[in-house]
Amino acid sequence: MITVVGMGAGTPPPEDVAADAELVVGGRRHLDAVRLPEGAERVVLGALAPALDTVAEYVAKGRRVVVLASGDPGFFGIVRALAERFGPERLDVRPGVSSVAAAFARVGLPWDDAVVASAHGRELRTAVNVCRAHPKVAVLTGPGAGPAELGAALRADPRVLVVASALGSAEERVERVMPAEAAARDWGAAVSVVLCLDETRALGPVRSVAGPRWPGSGGWALDETEFAHRDSMITKFEVRALALARLGPRPGDLVWDVGAGSGSVAVECARLGAAVTAVEKTPDGVERVRANAAAHGVDVRVVHGAAPTVLSDLDDPDAVFVGGGGRELPSIVAACARRARRAVVVAMAALDRVPAARRAMLDAGLECDGVLLQSSRLAPLPGDVTRLAATNPVFLLWGARPHSRTEGVAP
Repeated sequence: MITVVGMGAGTPPPEDVAADAELVVGGRRHLDAVRLPEGAERVVLGALAPALDTVAEYVAKGRRVVVLASGDPGFFGIVRALAERFGPERLDVRPGVSSVAAAFARVGLPWDDAVVASAHGRELRTAVNVCRAHPKVAVLTGPGAGPAELGAALRADPRVLVVASALGSAEERVERVMPAEAAARDWGAAVSVVLCLDETRALGPVRSVAGPRWPGSGGWALDETEFAHRDSMITKFEVRALALARLGPRPGDLVWDVGAGSGSVAVECARLGAAVTAVEKTPDGVERVRANAAAHGVDVRVVHGAAPTVLSDLDDPDAVFVGGGGRELPSIVAACARRARRAVVVAMAALDRVPAARRAMLDAGLECDGVLLQSSRLAPLPGDVTRLAATNPVFLLWGARPHSRTEGVAP
């Protein structure tokens, strides 16, 4: 068996944690905190692969191995690597208090409704987008992805950061700062976790099920009556259903809704966990998008301006929905297709615009497909009978790149 012991964050290790161990593996501060048996080999964790190779040599000979780790080693920790290499049946895991649990405890907040994102050895943008989309997030930091970088990315967002450093040690520090302040400071190398909070929504209702609950978990492709809109200028739910399927919004993503109108697509993407930026050129449309986002309890950043010009100031998206448009549609689609990491979906009523939009996607290296949607809805007639009422036909085109995984988000 390989014994894996979680340490730190206020969890004192038992005195006999390494008793009879012939190999003890861990960070330097963890190794210095325990009494090692005489003659035991000590391996300071740096690069993981050589340490695992040493563990394998001892396991093959039936010799006892102890691995020391921070907090709960099964939570974004070494248990995954050990289980993949040696099998979970060989592991005796003794978890400590995770840095996330300790950080929320320090500020007196429950975290059964929090989202946890890891930026340690992963892209920071995933954690940033989760912070934009959710009111309570814990970010596990890493080199080049600490409070300063996170704060710089969230300057324009209404969030507060709680920076918890060296939890459980004599150097522990917990500070509440605004993103701009975090961006301007040098935090050193001791940071372990940053809480990103929308303090107006940090305390939710009593829950019986743990884990993040986006409003969209109860359904999607909502009826048009669920949104405020002008003169039926809204993406119909049949079109929205297929558009959402092709956009694939998920936690950690950034989605643009360009020519947002009522913002129905933007709101639905946010309800499914993505961070969303809605671009709308009319002042009344901007207010309508904001009102619809508020009515559905989601965060949607609304940018007032005309595409494609205004797009140059936005972070690159994972997916883009383009609605409306006019003579500018080909240039808008081209600008979006060049920058989208995964997919672009375009809805059009005019047949004449389909070839140009398709060409713009192909020229940007996307694989393009599409469909003409013609639906008829049940409608009542006098005499307790029903007819079929046709909706306007809509062309839906989509372009896709080979998808990339979203990593570092819990659960």
